[in-house]
Amino acid sequence: MHLPEPVWKALSFAGRFQEKFISTSFQNLGLSAELLRAVAEQGYTEPTPIQAQAIPLVLSGRDLIGAAQTGTGKTAGFTLPMLQLLASHANYRNSASTSPARHPVRALILVPTRELAAQVQDSVRTYGRHLRIRSTVIFGGVGIGPQIAELRRGVDVVVATPGRLLDHVQQRTIDLRSVEILVLDEADRMLDMGFIHDIRRILGLLPPKRQNLLFSATFPDEIRRLSDQFLHDPATVEVARRNAPIELIAQVAHPVDKDRKRELLSHLVKTNSWQQVLVFTKTKHGANRLAEQLVQDGIDADAIHGNKSQPQRTRALKRFKDNELQVLVATDIAARGIDIDALPHVVNFDLPNVSEDYVHRIGRTGRAGVTGEAVALVSGEDRPLLGAIERLIGKKIEQRVIVGFEPSKAYQTARHAPEQRRPQQRQGPRPTTDAPSRQGRPGPGKASPASRWGKPVGGRPSSARPVGANSSRRQEQRSDRRSDPRGAPRRPDEVERIAQAQHYKKVEREEAPRRDEPATARAKPGPVSALFGIFGRKAA
Repeated sequence: MHLPEPVWKALSFAGRFQEKFISTSFQNLGLSAELLRAVAEQGYTEPTPIQAQAIPLVLSGRDLIGAAQTGTGKTAGFTLPMLQLLASHANYRNSASTSPARHPVRALILVPTRELAAQVQDSVRTYGRHLRIRSTVIFGGVGIGPQIAELRRGVDVVVATPGRLLDHVQQRTIDLRSVEILVLDEADRMLDMGFIHDIRRILGLLPPKRQNLLFSATFPDEIRRLSDQFLHDPATVEVARRNAPIELIAQVAHPVDKDRKRELLSHLVKTNSWQQVLVFTKTKHGANRLAEQLVQDGIDADAIHGNKSQPQRTRALKRFKDNELQVLVATDIAARGIDIDALPHVVNFDLPNVSEDYVHRIGRTGRAGVTGEAVALVSGEDRPLLGAIERLIGKKIEQRVIVGFEPSKAYQTARHAPEQRRPQQRQGPRPTTDAPSRQGRPGPGKASPASRWGKPVGGRPSSARPVGANSSRRQEQRSDRRSDPRGAPRRPDEVERIAQAQHYKKVEREEAPRRDEPATARAKPGPVSALFGIFGRKAA
């Protein structure tokens, strides 16, 4: 008798293949009564495929790599079993205590952006509302003082971005020696954004015996190579073909001349009476300009990007979620982690240079089983990018010309201009005298006392690092290159991944020059500051 195809599979790195059928209810996944109650209060009755696969494996204590399309519930796939494992720990019985010693950091969740960190923290609090488990979120762009106060009160779960977490480590305001569960969410994006060295530093601060979970919307081969470094016999869970968009998303491309894109977008919003439209642009300047032009067209619009302060981004996002803002224009990094129930429309005003970003972008709609529409405005210069996207997702995107916005004859002859890297300026020899350099620092012959203590000459506050502060990082990068056996010619997929990493580094410099932390928090503390940091006091 022919049996139906299993709904999900789990394939371990050792080659063991397991097949199971999806449970029809959360009741069958082994979750506690408190967690089931929290899930029911959110209106969920049946687990998504990634949840049905991941929850039993995580509860069994296995390391895991989970790959699922954006919007399929992977956050709950690791949050629910993580909370149950923490609740069963001995410290849970002493959770009424306010002593930090009773609440060491036992679970660490690393995410690439502030918005995603806030979203994951909301999930932890929502599902753990009936458990006496404390959690907090730490990211840059806001004051570090309240975060330090929260950590000193003791927390069990920390959701963090890598840069701000290392700031806390440097100031000795967090202790990671008791971490039992490590979660890397959106791991592929963290690698593409250049967080690889920060992640390696954080891994070195964790105890060797722990449970490791990697969850990501896309699942490139580079994730497997990273997992070999710290995962132990992991199970791999894939609920769909890699880089495939959700079937519930209707995709359409509108050919249009480049200088008429904004006019077409306004036409679509007004003619179709669109509400809650998320629009993606390549740059923060383009996001600002487009939002201003839409406002001039009588459309309520705002923009979020790396140059916006965290309160501004939070306020705009809240207005958009509450359906008070008609159009939200965003860049890729700023929009990472935006989770809005039943978001109906996503518009690619600019097609991304990296094809995988298209899957992430349109994944903002069509979430939790709700249909959505993804619209791409394609100029003649964008046609190569559209072709690369179609090859990635394995299907043709319907192209539909809007009456009154027919492309001109130049549409067929327009060519895509690849982004040009800025030529690196040649630096002259380092000064050998004690004369100050152009940056106002003394030469390396004799560093002034102020520079040795991480302070600028003249006593004025500065965000500059001491001379040589980046030397260890450069040495680490050089050692990585030496140990990388790339004497042979690189494969095409490897060249593509390198190009993607370079692109994200460029975008990261535009969005947030110091990633998600203020520059002043990056300065290396002197011996006095470090000494006071041990006792939890601020140096005068």
